[in-house]
Amino acid sequence: MKPMDMRTAAIGRTLLPNVWDAAVLILVIGAMVLIVYGGEQTTMSLSELERMPVSLDPSNLPLYALRTTLRMLLAIVCSTVFTFIYAAIAAKSRRAEMVMVPLLDILQSVPILGFLTFTIVFFMNLFPGQVLGAELASVFAIFTSQAWNMTFSMYQSIRNVPKDLEEATLSFHLSGWQRFWRLDVPFAMPGLIWNAMMSMSGGWFFVVASEAITVGNTTVTLPGVGSYVAMAIQQQDMPAIFYAILTMLCVIIVYDQLLFRPIVAWADKFRFEQTASGEAPASWMLDLFRRTRALRALTRPFAATSRMISNLRVPLPTLLPATGSKGRPSRLVDAIWIGSIIAGTAYAAWLTYRYLSASLGLSDVLAVVGDGLVTLLRVVVLIALATLIWVPVGVWIGLRPKLAERIQPLAQFLAAFPANLAFPVFVVAIVHFKLVADIWLSPLMILGTQWYILFNVIAGASAFPTDLREAASSFHLGGWRWWFKVMLPGIFPYYVTGAITASGGSWNASIVAEVASWGNTHLKATGLGAYIAAATEAGDFPRVVLGIATMCILVTLFNRLVWRPLYAFSERRLRLG
Repeated sequence: MKPMDMRTAAIGRTLLPNVWDAAVLILVIGAMVLIVYGGEQTTMSLSELERMPVSLDPSNLPLYALRTTLRMLLAIVCSTVFTFIYAAIAAKSRRAEMVMVPLLDILQSVPILGFLTFTIVFFMNLFPGQVLGAELASVFAIFTSQAWNMTFSMYQSIRNVPKDLEEATLSFHLSGWQRFWRLDVPFAMPGLIWNAMMSMSGGWFFVVASEAITVGNTTVTLPGVGSYVAMAIQQQDMPAIFYAILTMLCVIIVYDQLLFRPIVAWADKFRFEQTASGEAPASWMLDLFRRTRALRALTRPFAATSRMISNLRVPLPTLLPATGSKGRPSRLVDAIWIGSIIAGTAYAAWLTYRYLSASLGLSDVLAVVGDGLVTLLRVVVLIALATLIWVPVGVWIGLRPKLAERIQPLAQFLAAFPANLAFPVFVVAIVHFKLVADIWLSPLMILGTQWYILFNVIAGASAFPTDLREAASSFHLGGWRWWFKVMLPGIFPYYVTGAITASGGSWNASIVAEVASWGNTHLKATGLGAYIAAATEAGDFPRVVLGIATMCILVTLFNRLVWRPLYAFSERRLRLG
């Protein structure tokens, strides 16, 4: 046989489908059918929701789980696109960073109910009389619980790219576009994936508020696990709550095995190290795709297109450039830019003051500030306790890839566990033992947000270079010296990212945690979360604005005075290279 004929025959064999192609085809077709079926439900009219209200019949849970999962997947896609754009601009432009990072602090501190208060009417008016408007409002609410920590993670990673890698991109004369796709994105990928998993689980934490929406006289209940849980709590139906928990566990295991586990195994090649790593994470789903023939052949054009796009020598436009013509900051431009920021902030503050002063007085402001300081104290204490517990655990898990694979679904389930499902235990215990609600409702604030710290520490320990660990071993560093000289500096940037998002998430969770109900029993703790929840339920927009503004100011000040200096310290002293 001629060499040309042999090559042709070999190519033909690689294109022939095998048994693995059949298995993947079944999975792909099944996923497409579920997506199309779930998407069709969003085209109904609102009258259909009233005609077919949410039922606690467990047979409805598979459909409810599908609807909820599709909302969360759409939100995570939007969050990823937002992260790539927002984090890149904030990390690359000094002047854009002046506005975008504080704005990100504000956005993560705005409660989910705060977003729903002002967006539900907007989305409903976009598609009047249709379920699609309410669906978009729910997706947007879930997006606001996912996007911020992913953006913080990628921003932190881009700012901490090792200097020797930056110098390598300069020596290869890579354009800004090529540097972004060949250096920034791969270096940020391990931490970003773990934060995406955390974001997916964080969406479950707020899914009750995003599917059972009540703002003033507007009430919309979308079919989903969240609305199912809300009804079960209202009717004190413990079996229904058990079915909801079981459904959440099944769904988390499914998308962990089919989505996140393959991505974690694929992203292991992006770890920054100079020696061979130890045990690499594995995924049966990724192995299944790698064994296919026809499917891999069909994806080659897409891979080639992706490589061609990432290799384009496109000079990225520099928004608000940080340097003048001689490479030094232009003081005049800086002064104009800072003046514009101050003027815009002052104008927004003046509009807010005019709106609030029409119906509220100084006594209302003082009362809200007092509630905010109480909630701030809770957040500080809870973050400190979570740090002491989860940093050692996260390092222990992150340094053991096989253990991380087994712990990953459990951690996602615990992170996804809505605080609402713990209400029966807390409410009954507080009433039975006559406990103080101001103290014993506080753990509900950290129930879902402590996992931000755990996931980020696991990501940092997983990405910690093996050669540095071997160097520490060769110098016989152990015990406390190993922690303070090696591991804590290595994971510190990741920890700061997790702590920032955990504190912001705790402020958000205070809306749910400071007001707990179980049937006709209602408990309320003193705090800013309870204030905003009560104002939202009453449709009192001035007090909602006042509560949200106070929360944003407190969170921003805390981030500026505590977390940002720690960020700067990690960039100056703790960069790998």
